[in-house]
Amino acid sequence: MPFIVVALVAVLTADVLLLVQSGERLRPAATRPQPTPKPSLMAQHQQQQRPAETAEPVAPLKKLHKPHLFVLTRKPFTNELLQKVAKLRGVRALELADAASITLDGKRVQTLAVNPSTFRAYTPKVTASSDALWQNVAAGDVAVSFVLGNDGGLSLHRKVAGPAGPLRIGAYATTGFGAVDAVVSKDVGRTLGLPHDNALIVSAPDVDSEALRKKILRALPKGTQVAPVNPVLPQPQQKVVQNWPAGSFMTADQITVALKAAASKLGRPYVWGAEGPDTFDCSGLVQWAFAQAGVRMPRVTHQQWVTGPQVPLSQAQPGDLIFWRLDPTNPGYISHVAIYWGDGKMIQAPRTGDVIKISPVHTRGFAGVVRVSPIAAAKVR
Repeated sequence: MPFIVVALVAVLTADVLLLVQSGERLRPAATRPQPTPKPSLMAQHQQQQRPAETAEPVAPLKKLHKPHLFVLTRKPFTNELLQKVAKLRGVRALELADAASITLDGKRVQTLAVNPSTFRAYTPKVTASSDALWQNVAAGDVAVSFVLGNDGGLSLHRKVAGPAGPLRIGAYATTGFGAVDAVVSKDVGRTLGLPHDNALIVSAPDVDSEALRKKILRALPKGTQVAPVNPVLPQPQQKVVQNWPAGSFMTADQITVALKAAASKLGRPYVWGAEGPDTFDCSGLVQWAFAQAGVRMPRVTHQQWVTGPQVPLSQAQPGDLIFWRLDPTNPGYISHVAIYWGDGKMIQAPRTGDVIKISPVHTRGFAGVVRVSPIAAAKVR
């Protein structure tokens, strides 16, 4: 399955090789000794951590760099190409990456091979701050997303089958790059056969991300893909209030078809990453059911979150989508979705070991309700 970048939130994340500050020459990221890491919520029990001496010590966290664009090329980045991006107005920092889709525990997983010492600075603060997490990655573990770990059945410290032998699940961690669900070290990436230096994270907090995206595409070879991660919008757009005329939303017939389609799969097993027709994950069920009604939905939860306006839970109608934030490694991340059935109930694909079912709506980790607009949904990438 090709590794494709998706707009709004990239489906990939990047690996670490170089850290480029505005106005500085490209140079390898420095690695400094540090004390043995203490246990964290993500790496958990100290007695189960990798010994620090099994890998080079991970450099301490310094300044965080919020990622704004993710770049994917067909061939490895050269120093000349990196310099072209680094010199564009507004670029504050760059991070090289190795990115590919691999089979992990029988699942196709978007994976990054990274330099833990520098890549950590581009992840959300709770992930970036965990010394134990990054030391485990440096020692050869794989860090997986909370969604893949919890919903996909990859429990912490378990060894799972990888392309080149077993890999140990060393931590749950969000990269903040949407559907990137696994991170390994550069050394492990080489054994897995990941492409070398084919991805780049761009931090540019003070410029319009769409304008910068177009400049990067002009500066780099044909076939390059650039996706927003945390897009910076022009000031006027940030203040625009979206109007949603009645015709923007699904018809009663479309809602009925989508609900019947979802209900036709009751009892089918949850499988992480599955899109049907016999097995589904939470967002896969939404995408498939709405497709039966002629509504083109994006694939993953954080994309489905922006397919229409938010409405209060008290005003939810059948066919609306309900979202939750259940990822302790990134409390702001949208990690689960269900379809509102009516009468305080929802139809959902919960997690590994469970089946598609109708159940009462719960508000633990509740994020909001979205009324789907087919026009808006079709534009999300």
